[in-house]
Amino acid sequence: MPRSLTGRIVLVVVLPLIVAWLAMVLALGLILTTLHADATKSSLADIGQTVVVRFRNAALDRELRAVVAEVREAVADSGIEVHLLRADGSYVDLGEAPGVGRPASPITIPAGALRGETVSGTTAFTDGRQHLYAATVLRPAAASGPRAIILSRPDQSRGQALADVLRAFPVVLLASAVIGLPLVLVLARSVAGPLRRLAGATADLPKGDHHPLPLDGPTEVRELTARFNAMADELEAARNREAALLADLRHDLRTPLTVIGGYATALADGTAAGTDALRAAHTIAEEAARLERLVDELGAVERLRRGPEGLRPEPIDVRELLRSSAERFRAAAGAAGIDVAIVDDSSDVDAPDGRSTPETLALVADRGAVERIMANLISNALAVAPTPGGHIWLSAATAGPDQGVVLAVTDDGPGFPPGTAARVFERFFRADPARAGQGSGLGLAIVRELATAHGGTAHAENVAPRGARVSVALPRIPPAR
Repeated sequence: MPRSLTGRIVLVVVLPLIVAWLAMVLALGLILTTLHADATKSSLADIGQTVVVRFRNAALDRELRAVVAEVREAVADSGIEVHLLRADGSYVDLGEAPGVGRPASPITIPAGALRGETVSGTTAFTDGRQHLYAATVLRPAAASGPRAIILSRPDQSRGQALADVLRAFPVVLLASAVIGLPLVLVLARSVAGPLRRLAGATADLPKGDHHPLPLDGPTEVRELTARFNAMADELEAARNREAALLADLRHDLRTPLTVIGGYATALADGTAAGTDALRAAHTIAEEAARLERLVDELGAVERLRRGPEGLRPEPIDVRELLRSSAERFRAAAGAAGIDVAIVDDSSDVDAPDGRSTPETLALVADRGAVERIMANLISNALAVAPTPGGHIWLSAATAGPDQGVVLAVTDDGPGFPPGTAARVFERFFRADPARAGQGSGLGLAIVRELATAHGGTAHAENVAPRGARVSVALPRIPPAR
């Protein structure tokens, strides 16, 4: 079996064609053999009819011999042999020359055959060859003397048929090559050509050199090419995202590293001493913690690539989730003069969104993931809420009958700048690039990733008269793994 696709296509097309040629040659040979045999028998019968009259007038045996001799001499150049048969089909010895064959077995003439009728067929002769013969009846079966004259010729119908086939075969072969070879080449190129381009593009893909391939060839090849183009586009987009991620990482790492390096140098050369040394050490610790949070967030992003398969769903009491989330940040918020409140039916706090948490509200989700969602949202709100005197409201509500739960964190900070609310979930995006903070730039991106892994969505918006709200809608039950 050839290794190349073109070779296999040629083999698949040419091999059946060769078999068809052989079958055609065999069938044509059989037909031509029969035709040549029939033609020879008909020719012998015609010759027999022309000489039968001469045999009717020969009554004596010597006259018959003389007539046979004349006929033999007349047809000697054509290779025809002449014999006489008795009524029982046996051969009449007329003194043939040595080497001349005669029928090896009796040739039966039907008893009811009339004078002038011809019986033809094929029989073996004593010379070891098959002969075609035509026996013309001379006398009735009851008459004495020879019954019929038989003219025979060695059977050459197979050789003649083979010669005819050999004469016609080059024409057939040439016609097949002229018509079939271009078709085979077109078929091979229509399949192998796109596949070669696909193989070349696949080899260039790791180098980042990709251009969309044209969709041509058979349907299956076009579908494969379309899928390759889609895969290459997605890979290119992933490379662009990776490049952007690395650029953002360099940007986010440069500031804390610069601060750490500067204060470390000041401590080393004694520039920072006393309270300045304590302040430098504190700043170094803060920046190191910031780097640690950044590394932790990147690890979370990597784990989220597993999607729903990385989740461990369990029943969660939403009211208890809000309480525990508020309690975790109450101390930090209190130190900054920010109030963290849970909005529910029994609360006397008026929230901008008016959302409420019913007494019984539950969902099935990964507890660690949902707690991280709330922690990231609250951390983001703490970073922008005014200090002192800022407010953060935690709320939850049903999205509709059996449609899921919406968790929301609202603050009374400056809100999102115009046109940035839709981009706050992008990795390392900051609504105000000039603003410095302790965030990693990944908090809201991870919120959206976790919501998506649960089959939910994340949404950011400004609220009136002041502030912003980030909400996450989660289904009651996450999608099946």
